[in-house]
Amino acid sequence: MRKALVAALMLSSGIAIADEGQWQPYQMPSIADKLSERGIQIPAKQLADLTQYPMNAVVGLGYCTASFVSPQGLVVTNHHCAYRAIQYNSKKEHNYIADGFLAKKMTEEPSAGPNERLYITEAVTDVSSKVMSGLSDDPLKRFEEIQTNRKSLIKECESDENYRCSVRSFHNGLEYYLIKQLIIRDVRLVYAPPKSVGAFGGDIDNYEYPRHSGDFTFLRAYVGKDGKPAAYSADNVPFKPNSYLKINADGVKAGDGVFVAGYPGSTSRYRLTSELKFASDWLYPTLAKRYQLRIDTIEAMGDSDAAIAIKYAGTLASMANRMKKYNGLLDGFKATDIAGIKQAREDDFSKWLAADSQYQSYQAKFDQLENLLVKQHTAQQTRYFFENAQSSALLTAANQLYRLAKEKAKPDAEREEGYQVRDMKMFKARLKRIDSSFAVSVDKTLWLQDLNAYMAQENRVAELDEMLKIEDSSVTLSDKLDGLYSLTSLTDQAKRLAWMDADVNAFETSADPFIRLAVALYDTNMAQEKAKKTLAGQLSKARPAYMEAVIAYYKANNWPVYPDANGTLRITYGMVDGYQSKDALYKQPFTRLEGILAKHTGVEPFNAPQKVLDAINAKRYGSHKVESVYQDPASWLCRLFSCLDKPESFGSVPVNFLSSVDTTGGNSGSPVFNGKGELVGLNFDSTYEAITKDWFFNPTITRAVHVDFRYILWMMDEVDHADNLLKELELVRN
Repeated sequence: MRKALVAALMLSSGIAIADEGQWQPYQMPSIADKLSERGIQIPAKQLADLTQYPMNAVVGLGYCTASFVSPQGLVVTNHHCAYRAIQYNSKKEHNYIADGFLAKKMTEEPSAGPNERLYITEAVTDVSSKVMSGLSDDPLKRFEEIQTNRKSLIKECESDENYRCSVRSFHNGLEYYLIKQLIIRDVRLVYAPPKSVGAFGGDIDNYEYPRHSGDFTFLRAYVGKDGKPAAYSADNVPFKPNSYLKINADGVKAGDGVFVAGYPGSTSRYRLTSELKFASDWLYPTLAKRYQLRIDTIEAMGDSDAAIAIKYAGTLASMANRMKKYNGLLDGFKATDIAGIKQAREDDFSKWLAADSQYQSYQAKFDQLENLLVKQHTAQQTRYFFENAQSSALLTAANQLYRLAKEKAKPDAEREEGYQVRDMKMFKARLKRIDSSFAVSVDKTLWLQDLNAYMAQENRVAELDEMLKIEDSSVTLSDKLDGLYSLTSLTDQAKRLAWMDADVNAFETSADPFIRLAVALYDTNMAQEKAKKTLAGQLSKARPAYMEAVIAYYKANNWPVYPDANGTLRITYGMVDGYQSKDALYKQPFTRLEGILAKHTGVEPFNAPQKVLDAINAKRYGSHKVESVYQDPASWLCRLFSCLDKPESFGSVPVNFLSSVDTTGGNSGSPVFNGKGELVGLNFDSTYEAITKDWFFNPTITRAVHVDFRYILWMMDEVDHADNLLKELELVRN
């Protein structure tokens, strides 16, 4: 029997179970039956407990997800999530991006950079009543009162400086939860494959399948000798996590139930059809066009200067990923009439409101929300080019520094978030980080592009126009920018940091051109911020009222009810499964080592390292070879269908695999667990057809792409000989 047929039969057997949902851990007991149906054996109550295995081993990076895999603080995540750490340690003499890196002992593990953090979520508490009680009807006051209540809760939570707390909105402001996280401030690079493994296929393969990417990297968490978090020091010792993940060296097969835990960034599933149309008609095309121009510029400049290529490697990869996602969303909206689907559901929702006396009054609130969204979209278009016109890294720093001087004149509790005492370490770190991904030539070129775009449209700001005004016809705008960069002191890190201690008068009397521009633009920026806050205050009443009715509507239809992703810890479940991507094109759930050989051209991004090619050609699979990635023909599947033919042998090491789990950006690096809660892979991407799941979940084509941990173990064992790390891991077999 062909493998595609076997997998297709498995799909048909499980298609009735929609794996939609990015669930808060506390919700796990409420979907215990669904977990059980998918073969998730670990108790739902255990998954709901953040102090128990495996949830206490899952950590955030602030932009990706990772997990502890040894008692010595060893952490595994995606290669693209650790890109900044690899870039930070790369120099012309030793380019770890191109060559990879392996520390054979702990004393060889370098800092991942002063800004790298690990966040361990220890508690999530419902504080909705504390945030929402006694709010004013005045929109701006309402917004400010919500912020004041949030900051008060955060301050109380952060009585220990080793913790970072936040209050996040769920269900568009209907609920608020206080998140308490332990911060690990000393993170080190341990093992990273070369980019030709970690990003094999590059942007061409991004969001595509079949994939053959070794998107993994190991880091390590360090703390002071007292066991408490501390800044980087040679005297620090490895952190001892409360638990670490067991790794199943036998992995999973097609049809196996899996679940993923991580920090998905943002989804828009409860957003209105009008919001989707705004995104598809203006926002996404506009953003994609700008990203493409910036990508082309950086690539061209990097081709002629290796130092620029290294400095902007992480920036370039991030922008390329976002641009392809926007294009994928636009293609998906065309391929599937998601706007039509959402509109039909909204029409049915309106009928349901009219038929239920308890919710009839909500139609007026629904209409009010639509009116506010029109205002929001208009304001966003009006601000867009002005905000981009301030995109220079130096002007951004100047804006933030002048804002800091203004905020420091207020009591700490009244300061804007990001400018309080609690924020100063990260504020300083961001100013330092500019140097790691900054070159005057690149910054100026990208800024000039944004300024030209600003000047070509009608929404102008007098203060900025004054700066751009050129009275000598022989001088170009490019010439004028050269003058700004030559006269500023903000390119010097020490002088840049010194501005953190300057008062308002120092800024307002400064001759530095970027500081002067920040001062000139301040009032306009603040007026626009006030308008945004006022509208946010109006939406803070309209959206929760809408969500209250929507949740009741979903429950009446027995649909899953979970909050949109917002960067907080979530769990999603599914099964290992392929999918029908086009007519007569079924994509199988696993890829193998031989696919690397087939794709290899020797030219980036299909330039696999020779040591990988040699190991594959020699069939040096070791103990990681898998004979079959499909269920035994004598299993339950063959009680439903004829299985007279033996499934074709796999006979290789699995590289990547697909599952139906519900993920999005931020889930990169998330551990993929089997039903027992053992680590079997790392999430790193989605298929192109699934990109629109941020707006609408389609269970028949939504697939996440994972690195199979058997491939990681093979790389560690047969290619890079990371024996010291293999000894740290706890491997189990079925």
